[in-house]
Amino acid sequence: MKAGIELAEITAGIDSLYRPQQQGDGFLDAEGLIPVAVAEVQPRAFSNYTDARDALDRLSQSLDADAESEHRRDYIEEMIDSLLALLDGFEGKPISFAERLKRQIRVDTTLIGQDILGGYRTTIRAGLDELGYRDGDLAQDIARWEVANTVPRDAVIIVLEDLLRQSRRRVAETMYDFSSDWIDPVGVIDKPFSAYCDYPGRKVLLNLDFPYTHYSLKHLATHEAFPGHLVHLGLRELYVAEGKMPLDGAQVVTSSASSALFEGIADNGMAFLDWLDTPGDQIAVALQRLRSALRCNAAWMMHEQNKQLDEIVPVIAAQGYQSEETVKGRLAFLHHDLRAPFVYAYWCGDVAVEKVWKEVPRSERSRFWQHLYGTMHTPSTLARYWTPGS
Repeated sequence: MKAGIELAEITAGIDSLYRPQQQGDGFLDAEGLIPVAVAEVQPRAFSNYTDARDALDRLSQSLDADAESEHRRDYIEEMIDSLLALLDGFEGKPISFAERLKRQIRVDTTLIGQDILGGYRTTIRAGLDELGYRDGDLAQDIARWEVANTVPRDAVIIVLEDLLRQSRRRVAETMYDFSSDWIDPVGVIDKPFSAYCDYPGRKVLLNLDFPYTHYSLKHLATHEAFPGHLVHLGLRELYVAEGKMPLDGAQVVTSSASSALFEGIADNGMAFLDWLDTPGDQIAVALQRLRSALRCNAAWMMHEQNKQLDEIVPVIAAQGYQSEETVKGRLAFLHHDLRAPFVYAYWCGDVAVEKVWKEVPRSERSRFWQHLYGTMHTPSTLARYWTPGS
């Protein structure tokens, strides 16, 4: 556990250096590098980022002796490299967006191609045909389906609360007993997100500036709470307190090696609960993945191709079948330097978890969830170290 304690203390020390440098008073600046910690961590006292680099280098050199398994060694090495890449950005050193994705988020993805986007559109088309939406082109049929399933603005909190209760019951029946836990849905406006899990405050903040279908609220209930962030963080808090998980598991670290699995677990929530039971669910998941992929492309266009948001929004809106106003709101956080690569954590994390999950037999699900929720992962360590039982 020694390496985990050192990693957690160093990361908290970097966060302590980073926070005072943020001059803005916005939501994302207030989060810092570590928006949530579910256990107390004593930050290392660093005078500057050079001190933090030296500490990370020393930790890396000691891993062969201190890491308790190959998995942990590989995970911590990836986490160290992601923090070193973050330090490059904090210090204003040259680092390309592609390198930030590779080192911080631990993915090789750049632009997501039309072959993948087209696959999502094929799934959407099939679902719409099954439901009888066959009168126009794909954009028109998606628009009609979304309008027919949009929840009125004054009812979205009520509907989300009901879906949270349903998903909590399903989690208790099949995964973990969180039946005594709760999180209140609260409407907000003018925020750089659609929904946000305030774990310490036990609130799901839902941005009422955006429209929501019943299906998108179902996704958010599972993503933000059951079995997503609330369950994931609740288990990490418990496991760290019991000594079953190293101390670094207590920290959520933005745009780091851990980010993709943090979001990927949440994005697969409906699949974990066997809650994809209608053609509408299949449409909604494919549409969500299409739009998530397109937000990655938007980030690439902005930060690698140096395009302006006004150039990007019409392209992404047309390809994702959304209004330009909605797309502009969903892309607002791309201007935040720390958060810019983080958008890739959603689509890449979703794909990384789903790729392994679809090969897990029903008899192995409990063991897989224990491995997934109870161990810190990157996309590569999940693929490498999950082994089905014999």
